[in-house]
Amino acid sequence: MLDIVFETLIDGIKLLPFLFITFVLMELIEHKFGDKLNNKLTKVNKIGPLIGSLLGIIPQCGISASASNFYITRVISLGTLISVYLSTSDEMLPILISHNTNIFIIIKILLVKFLCGLFFGFIIDFITRKKDKEKIQNFCELEECDCDHGILKSSIIHTLKTFIYILIISFVLNIIMFYFGEEFLEKVLMKNNPFGVILTALIGLIPNCSTSILLTELYLKGIISLGKLLSGVLVNSGVGLLILIRFNKNKKETVKIILVLFLIGILVGFIFDILNISF
Repeated sequence: MLDIVFETLIDGIKLLPFLFITFVLMELIEHKFGDKLNNKLTKVNKIGPLIGSLLGIIPQCGISASASNFYITRVISLGTLISVYLSTSDEMLPILISHNTNIFIIIKILLVKFLCGLFFGFIIDFITRKKDKEKIQNFCELEECDCDHGILKSSIIHTLKTFIYILIISFVLNIIMFYFGEEFLEKVLMKNNPFGVILTALIGLIPNCSTSILLTELYLKGIISLGKLLSGVLVNSGVGLLILIRFNKNKKETVKIILVLFLIGILVGFIFDILNISF
């Protein structure tokens, strides 16, 4: 139990700088620049999925967490958010490197995630583009927290609230993963299980960094195929989904985003499994 508590605290502390910087930027955008940035952000969002796919490869939960906060306040587009989620490597990359995995295999897996983020991100932006441009929203107003205390103090308040929320949920998820972890999944996710792609995608949706570690370990042991690995890690966006679920007031939209991620993960996983592609 002490190990679980320690692991949860360490993972949470790693997120603090990303959360704080994100909230500071959000406060600056709202209070210092406001509507003046809307036209500029619209131009940037035209290549948002490209930027999102590149940033997502960085192995840090904080990238997807920041993307979720920026999307909630409409600083970035939906396509950009999806591109970050799909390309997020989270803990997968460090695990692959620590096992001395062939560098070309690592590059190929990251390239698949990058291309998926790029492709689906641009498609989603094309489909969801509206004539009426959405404006940047105030996070304080969305949360109805009435925290008009200046940029620094408001940023600290939002950071601490989010940090505590993440700690509580992550602790519960870490306990579940500890007691129903690798051994159970080894039996369920056998390489020849035709429903394995769906199961790994469901596991990948668990908003916790440990799921990407688990899926990567199972892949390296030869227990799951490349398609099953991809279906899981494509939808696994670390705590990004956790923040989206907690702070996005449009719950129907959140469900749709999760469903889109889930379907993309299954689609890509099935394609790789059906074509028997392996690296």
